[in-house]
Amino acid sequence: MGGLSEAELGGAARTSHPALGQIPGLRWQHSYVAGDKTFCIYLAESEGRIREHAQRSAFPAPRITEIAAIIDPTSESSCAN
Repeated sequence: MGGLSEAELGGAARTSHPALGQIPGLRWQHSYVAGDKTFCIYLAESEGRIREHAQRSAFPAPRITEIAAIIDPTSESSCAN
């Protein structure tokens, strides 16, 4: 999806939305487009739900990585204890 125009990205989102509505336990948060790659962030009950969405939307999902923790500028103070 990287390298797509704004119109093409909008079309991809329009393709994605109906599939999301058909898959319980899956919520798309947002996506990052960087160069020739796209990183999609989901809240999902399982990896299988994400793969099902990719299949229904005809999007590649060659690699799925579970996020173990989120850190941000406020993390330092909460981790200091």
